[in-house]
Amino acid sequence: MLGFLKVETGKNVSANELENLIGKAEIIDIREPYEYKTGSIRTAKNIPMGNLISNPNQYLNKDKTYYIMCQSGARSSRTCKFLLRQGYDVINVTGGISSYTGTN
Repeated sequence: MLGFLKVETGKNVSANELENLIGKAEIIDIREPYEYKTGSIRTAKNIPMGNLISNPNQYLNKDKTYYIMCQSGARSSRTCKFLLRQGYDVINVTGGISSYTGTN
């Protein structure tokens, strides 16, 4: 009845849970290029948040699942909420790259 009040929170995964998905999943790092250059997960593609939000059809396919990450998880959370409302299958990487302890 009050479905319009429902807030889609989406799916979440911690940054360290990505370790087994490297090379198998579409990982998008939405930080700015200068942030991305300081280090990211090896197979992550850098698409800055502003670019992704302003034109998601240019970067994403609605038939694929994407893992969205940033520095701490805040920007990726907001971006995922936006993309979910647009019909994309996205998973927020909580904690972001700053919490990642893996080797890649």
